[in-house]
Amino acid sequence: MLFCQITDTHIKAGRKHAYGMVDTATMLEHCVDSVMQLKQRPDVVLLTGDLVDYGRDDEYALLATLLKPLTMPMYLIPGNHDERDALRRAFPDHEYLYQWSPFIQYAIDDYPVRIIALDTLIPGQGGGRLCDERLQWLDSTLAEKPDTPTLVVMHHPPFRTGLGHMDILGLEGADALEAVISRHSQVERLACGHLHRSIQVRFGGSLASTCPSSAHQIALDLSADGPDNFVLEPPGYQLHWWDGQRLVTHTAVIGSFPGPYPFRTDGKLID
Repeated sequence: MLFCQITDTHIKAGRKHAYGMVDTATMLEHCVDSVMQLKQRPDVVLLTGDLVDYGRDDEYALLATLLKPLTMPMYLIPGNHDERDALRRAFPDHEYLYQWSPFIQYAIDDYPVRIIALDTLIPGQGGGRLCDERLQWLDSTLAEKPDTPTLVVMHHPPFRTGLGHMDILGLEGADALEAVISRHSQVERLACGHLHRSIQVRFGGSLASTCPSSAHQIALDLSADGPDNFVLEPPGYQLHWWDGQRLVTHTAVIGSFPGPYPFRTDGKLID
């Protein structure tokens, strides 16, 4: 089974450029086109938050249009730039968005790997939170199927990264989340967004990771007082491949590049 994770698309109304220079709509079109051209087409697409920039209905309308070429099931969660009700209005046929209110948290049991989505949104704030109510839901939901491998998806990563300005916008309740995860060995991965980079760390006996943005990336500066900057490094997405025993992650770069070239001809290495 193959999961595709796309994150931090930051769509703006009217295809307006983010920060005056990042064409997020066109970059998402390129991302969608890249996914649809994969030799092994994903079974599921996961969109892990900051789907739009201001949580507006017109932004979500454009997002829905840009995602239409994806033919596989999609599962969305909100990030700190999103608004729950507007997201639900834009995707009325996505019944899972209504599985638990007011939060957008849900469990999907249709695949060999269970999907559990967490809502870390604090309206109007950049940082995230997992309160006792959300964590208790997670604990009880995980306990329902202890023998089913599970992928947990969320926007805010539950760990410090060394990117000082982003760590300020971290996740309240991360320690409590780690305690919950440590009680449920079936959790294969916590797949997160928010950081616009590919980062991995051990967490609660499992692995927590973040995915590159389909648009701009956070500048790689690990100084505690590093500036709040972004860079136009190649955008990307991730493919999480379940081989029946393990979840293996590949980071795909979006763009057109020379190749592929053969290493050998007539069975011999090319000199």
